[in-house]
Amino acid sequence: MAERGHHLTTPEMARFVARGFLRFDALVPDELNQRFLAEVQAGPPAGNPAGTPLPDCYPKSVVREIVRLPRLEGVIESLVGPNPRFDHHGIHFNPPAAVLEEKGLRVLAQHTHQDSTIDPRLAFDIQIFYFPHEVTPEMAGTRFVPGSHLRVVSEAAVGRYQNILGQQKVTCPAGSVFVFHHGLWHGGEVNRSDRTRFMLKIRLNPSVRQCRLWNTDDLVPEMAAPQPIFDPTRLGTADPDDIQTILCTPEPWFEFDTGRLEFIARTRLWRYLLGDDSFDAHYWLTRLENEPVA
Repeated sequence: MAERGHHLTTPEMARFVARGFLRFDALVPDELNQRFLAEVQAGPPAGNPAGTPLPDCYPKSVVREIVRLPRLEGVIESLVGPNPRFDHHGIHFNPPAAVLEEKGLRVLAQHTHQDSTIDPRLAFDIQIFYFPHEVTPEMAGTRFVPGSHLRVVSEAAVGRYQNILGQQKVTCPAGSVFVFHHGLWHGGEVNRSDRTRFMLKIRLNPSVRQCRLWNTDDLVPEMAAPQPIFDPTRLGTADPDDIQTILCTPEPWFEFDTGRLEFIARTRLWRYLLGDDSFDAHYWLTRLENEPVA
């Protein structure tokens, strides 16, 4: 197991709940990046049977060393626990668009999608997106929509949406890792550079109840204390690490009314991870649950 200091903090965990992803720039050392690129170009690493504990995966691949890096191991344990189950992986090769055009092949961006069926669980899988080399704007890495992960949809039913307010396209230094909630909407972009773009995606399932797996040393009762809501004197003054502020910060694509449903969904997920059904963020769930009997 990773040392506790390598696990996520409470604000980091709350940001994952709110936005559906975490980003770690240049997390993998260049020596491992170069070994991975050499390995994948010689012959991609073999997959593992679905359900295999992660520590038993990749026995002959540099990927084994990458997922055991202390910080990445701590992040994984914080989200899906020790010894998560391997689901599948994908080695993504994206040749330059010019190369595809010379071969008479169509050049298309991948449709926006979730990597799951209709999935209403509070429990979640994670997807590790590892970029072994620098991704420039011309390479146009993975496109994703922050905060979309808690919308329950059917896999590719959102494929008609190609440009959504607030969406991001990965640009990053070599060795960067993005960790997605399995429901985050995303898709591959067209590579307009003169280099092939590589990316490794690994999906992992939790093998334990996802409750307080992160470093909770900074978790204090004040984080759940009631706060004034709709208070204009607090606008712009809230602590950015305040959990309720994180959970109730909208994404650019949120509508004024239906965006509030995301605050409710986030709060439900935070309750699940906290193991505390009394927690609320800005009173959104408490007022819905208020049914006096006397």
